[in-house]
Amino acid sequence: MPEPAAQATMRLREPLVLPCGQTLPNRIAKAAMTEGLADARMNATPALETLYRRWSHGGAGLLITGNVQIDRWDLERPGNVVIDGDADRDALARWAAAAKEGASHVWMQLSHAGRQAPLYCTPRPVAPSPVGLKLLGAYRTPRALTRKGIASVIERFVNAATIAREAGFDGVQIHSAHGYLLSEFLSPVTNRRQDDYGGSLENRARLLLAVVRAVREAVGNDFAIGVKLNSADFQKGGFSNDECIQVVRWLNDCGIDLLEISGGSYEQPRLLGHSGDESQAEAPRQSTRRREAYFLEYAALIRKAASMPLMVTGGFRSRDAMVEALDSGDTDVIGLGRPLCVDPNFVARLFENTTAQAVDPGADLAYGQGMFGPRSSVSALRFVNIFSQMGWYYMQLMRMGRGLEPDWNMALRQGLFGHVRSELSAARRIRSFQKQADTLDAE
Repeated sequence: MPEPAAQATMRLREPLVLPCGQTLPNRIAKAAMTEGLADARMNATPALETLYRRWSHGGAGLLITGNVQIDRWDLERPGNVVIDGDADRDALARWAAAAKEGASHVWMQLSHAGRQAPLYCTPRPVAPSPVGLKLLGAYRTPRALTRKGIASVIERFVNAATIAREAGFDGVQIHSAHGYLLSEFLSPVTNRRQDDYGGSLENRARLLLAVVRAVREAVGNDFAIGVKLNSADFQKGGFSNDECIQVVRWLNDCGIDLLEISGGSYEQPRLLGHSGDESQAEAPRQSTRRREAYFLEYAALIRKAASMPLMVTGGFRSRDAMVEALDSGDTDVIGLGRPLCVDPNFVARLFENTTAQAVDPGADLAYGQGMFGPRSSVSALRFVNIFSQMGWYYMQLMRMGRGLEPDWNMALRQGLFGHVRSELSAARRIRSFQKQADTLDAE
């Protein structure tokens, strides 16, 4: 009989047959993480090929790209790959091929930043309603989408998904979490519309369901479609877990292959393991705080309503916790993010039984504790800590994109200043392309 460690490894290496007929080679996925490695024309680059080739040989059965945008005027950050109308299909094909070298499947995450588009790369953000994001003055108040604009959003998702399939990607993930556009439509905090896209949950979910159905019709039944959905916004009056469960029931009829459970937004960054402003947050159950995975308890509730496979991302570090989550039936796929920024071979070593625990040297980096840390009651201090930590991981991705090893000894301030420099440099590079493309559109 196999040793316990070998049994655990076998569990993680089990294939998963998706509703579309594709088979994921194992139960570990690299979750989407924004890379910021596109060129000035917002196309895929050799750096992305290098990064994803390394992850593919690192063992994860599924790689989900980060934040491929569907609108060049509404970016999550400069450096996003964008499919807006057409794109450099050869570059996308090279990216997909590199990501599959190690036998991984690769899905393109499709997203629209909505009101969470920073002002230094998006001068005219859109959202369901003109509700601004108040974070250090870095975001403009958005304008409300017209009905024509909503129809355009659906068309853009369809166009990007079609191009992804033609380029050789195995599937797409539609991003409807973390406070981006589709998530904004779901939340009463950001959606104050009075038409049939606002008010009731059925109306607020109308855009997401329309996007998923239109994409499925366009790409056919053998192409994988995933959705990333908030278990809750963790804001008073926001998108609740009960509402999430009802949306999942509607998604059951839309041909979804994998539903990823996450939560939070820029204002409530639960996706990073931070609670944000506790005065505005829904209190999670005490047991959730004791668990390794942030959203596993919510996934257990969602599982009762979901007919599609589930993926949970956020907090997984040990083999035992991953196997326990799979054995509980609360999830079918384990999503890993930050550990693969610092150890791209972690999954391979897990499967070889040479490790049982991820190392994440960036997890505890902070400028201080209490008021000066990432859970500070002062929003500016909280944001600087979180932004710096995010920058630290971004710099690791940039290093790997250049063929270098991650730098575990990088100081937190290097993450902050390196990230700021790269963001502003990328923003300057894309402005001329945005203006040039806008001029052509107007002709």
